[in-house]
Amino acid sequence: MKLGITTKAFLAVLLVALAVLLAMGAVGRWSFTRGFVGYMDELALQRMEDVVPKFVRAYGREGNWDFLRNNRRAWFHLTRPQAGDEDPARWNEDRGPHSGPLDMPPESDLTGAVFRLSLVDGEQRFVMGNPMAAAEEGAVKRAILVDGHTVGWLVMAPFQKVSDTGARRFYDEQLFATLLVGGIAALFAVAISLWIARSLVAPIKQVAAATHRLAAGDYAERVQPSSNDEVGQLARDFNSLARALEANERMRRDFMADVSHELRTPLAVLRGELEAMEDGVRPMDGEALQSLKAEVMNLTRLVSDLNELALADVGALVYRKTPLAVGEVLESTVGAFRERLMVAGLALKLELAPGLRLAADESRLRQLFRNLVENTLRYTDPGGCLKVVARREGDEVCIDFMDSAPGVSDTLLPQLFERFFRGEASRNRATGGSGLGLAICRSIVEAHDGSITALASPLGGVWVALRFPALER
Repeated sequence: MKLGITTKAFLAVLLVALAVLLAMGAVGRWSFTRGFVGYMDELALQRMEDVVPKFVRAYGREGNWDFLRNNRRAWFHLTRPQAGDEDPARWNEDRGPHSGPLDMPPESDLTGAVFRLSLVDGEQRFVMGNPMAAAEEGAVKRAILVDGHTVGWLVMAPFQKVSDTGARRFYDEQLFATLLVGGIAALFAVAISLWIARSLVAPIKQVAAATHRLAAGDYAERVQPSSNDEVGQLARDFNSLARALEANERMRRDFMADVSHELRTPLAVLRGELEAMEDGVRPMDGEALQSLKAEVMNLTRLVSDLNELALADVGALVYRKTPLAVGEVLESTVGAFRERLMVAGLALKLELAPGLRLAADESRLRQLFRNLVENTLRYTDPGGCLKVVARREGDEVCIDFMDSAPGVSDTLLPQLFERFFRGEASRNRATGGSGLGLAICRSIVEAHDGSITALASPLGGVWVALRFPALER
């Protein structure tokens, strides 16, 4: 069965919580057996080491262990953790029911050493204490030496052997507490996983569903960001992607509509001319053939421009860049339009600084300049002028094409380099081109790592500003 992301998140949190609980239980058990019990054994051993000298002194005074047999008071005197009265004459005194600390081991003896100790003589015969301690496997022994002879042994049983019942009860209580904490932790894990499913997984699932709709063509799909974290950023990035796809789809449809319109117009003219000749309305003479040729040329130019832009979009246009003197290219290219500009009633002014050089494809650069001059010829009123300025500013070569009225409103200037854009009603096919010339100009400039900008011209028309990286001499 395929698990959803919500189920996976729930299981992940729950398994982590259970793993932590198991680890805590194991560590607690280890800490009890290795830590607490070991600590108690260390205290008891220290206690044993402290009382051995007292047994040595007592044997030295008495000469044997008979004074200690079945004498609980004397035994507790010798095994007390603090220094006590070692006078044997007082060990048998009757101190009454409230006789004080001599009757019972002191309250600070938490190790149970009194009940774990036993004494055997030099022949390993039991004398006093816990009779099971001497026979216990793993018991710790300390020799009692008097004048270099071993007169007895103090034996201490391990803490675990005398605390089995208490340890079992303690372990059961710890197990119950662990299970209780585990149950509470499991409830918290369920709550946390549900919170994660709502706060984290739900927005991701929302983005995933929106992505499916976007892939199906619903470019108006948007996701409402629910937070400022990475998930919220994912939603915002999705919205940016959706807006870009929507804009591209709109541009694609507009482009197809514009292309079909531009192609239909010359084809309609050609069809009309041919049908007129076929019906005998128009004779097939030189004027008719010239008209057909003009429409074919317009159609050819449009198809060529579309092909060039398509190649530029996929990076398939070839540019052979070589060092060029920009002034010479400008003067020869723009100068070739002097006669056409004069016929159109436009004056030409060239201001070209000497020594301007850049790395460029000469044929593409000439195409760029021709398109800009053609743009001026189409849209500039007679009696105006075209001013071309080339200069050096810092690390850039600046080339400005400025023409006279009519101009373009400031809101439309940034759109001049879009395909098929015509900002003025007068820019129709009667006077204008296909609407692709400036788009091709932008493609050429960007291929040369430059920039192209449309501004309001100080002469009243449009100012096209070109900026290229300068080439040092």
